[in-house]
Amino acid sequence: MGLNADWMQRDLAVLWHPCTQMKDHERLPVVPIRRGEGVWLEDFEGKRYLDAVSSWWVNVFGHANPRINQRIKDQVDQLEHVILAGFSHQPVVELSERLVKITPKGLDRVFYADNGSSGIEVALKMSYHFWRNQGLERKKRFVTLTNSYHGETVAAMSVGDVALFTETYKSLLLDTLKVPSPDCFLRPEGMCWEEHSRAMFAHMERTLAEHHEEVAAVIVEPLIQGAGGMRMYHPVYLKLLREACDRYGVHLIHDEIAVGFGRTGTMFACEQAGIAPDFLVLSKALTGGYLPMAAVLTSEAVYQGFYDDYQTLRAFLHSHTYTGNPLACAAALATLDIFEQDKVIEANRKLAMRMATATAHLADHPNVAEVRQTGMVLAIEMVQDKASKMPFPWQERRGLKVFQHALERGALLRPLGNVVYFLPPYVITEEQIDFLAEVASEGIDIATRESVSVSVAADLHPNHRDPG
Repeated sequence: MGLNADWMQRDLAVLWHPCTQMKDHERLPVVPIRRGEGVWLEDFEGKRYLDAVSSWWVNVFGHANPRINQRIKDQVDQLEHVILAGFSHQPVVELSERLVKITPKGLDRVFYADNGSSGIEVALKMSYHFWRNQGLERKKRFVTLTNSYHGETVAAMSVGDVALFTETYKSLLLDTLKVPSPDCFLRPEGMCWEEHSRAMFAHMERTLAEHHEEVAAVIVEPLIQGAGGMRMYHPVYLKLLREACDRYGVHLIHDEIAVGFGRTGTMFACEQAGIAPDFLVLSKALTGGYLPMAAVLTSEAVYQGFYDDYQTLRAFLHSHTYTGNPLACAAALATLDIFEQDKVIEANRKLAMRMATATAHLADHPNVAEVRQTGMVLAIEMVQDKASKMPFPWQERRGLKVFQHALERGALLRPLGNVVYFLPPYVITEEQIDFLAEVASEGIDIATRESVSVSVAADLHPNHRDPG
């Protein structure tokens, strides 16, 4: 038995993996990773895999980055953790100062959580609680977009709309208002992204006009709906939404867990609309992909809505054990240093252009409906019929065929159903992008070669997909 097989056997004897039907591993190998370096992951037998999805969208400056490594090593010798209720420490103060400085004006307070879903829960609770403290107890519903995803905890699922993640738990979820997404994949023939996004805003306008007295906040993934298939829309939608939220007295929550820190071409996606949300939720790339942490930034006005004598019971009594962990803060500070010192956003523009040119030929593929891109995110949508954009039945798991081919070729490409996407670390080279484009092209040819073999009713869970 080889080393990989041995570790896989030990793994399957005790582990339950996330976002996985474990029975799949009767035929699909678990890939045990021994080490990482830059864009590469290496298994126990020396085979390397180019991490095209940044290990679930978190790794921005490569695995085992020496600058981040050193900052964590220095910190662990000083302080590994301390309760943040009534205590503080240097890394969390410095990180908070820097986050306030680099985010849009008006986001002046930082509250920490342990991961993205927890950060969403903080923003939802904080918005509801703020209005309650103002005596507006009717404002307790949330507006979200169809096809959105905001995490796996119960409230976070409630404001999501990807059936694969929410349908089973429907009876547990909050009563939310869902508005049609401005997703530009669905735009009419000949209509540009901006025109479609403007037109789709009419649905949001009507919903807020009718329900604003009972709505606490609108929550969106700005520019890119990640787990919903890397579906994208124009920044004008965010600008219109900010204006409407102000007009109707509703909070705006931006979930930039996946798209923050340079992924869309600007440091934060909201910058492309020239706005600031009332709550900005950050995670994933915040620590460079090293340690779990989320930051929720909000305004001084929201902060003051809770500031009172204890006896009034207006305080936000929410906590996580590892809130503001010093090691995670150290990783985040090192990550921000690299952004500042290496002119990352500028360098990414060249890499994004290479991603576009390397995959441009796929627009002519008979089973590719669209190659779309926002910054350092590029998605290729495989379809059964190009003209109608009819998808392959989800049961056929065409994306899984791309994943398997990529592993054979030495790349970690984990599609979202029928959507193959690149979301690589920013340290990727142009030659490595060309390699990914070659692997993806081969995988798409293989995945779409077979005729449709699964016959299912059109209305049978049409939005289900392999999770990415």
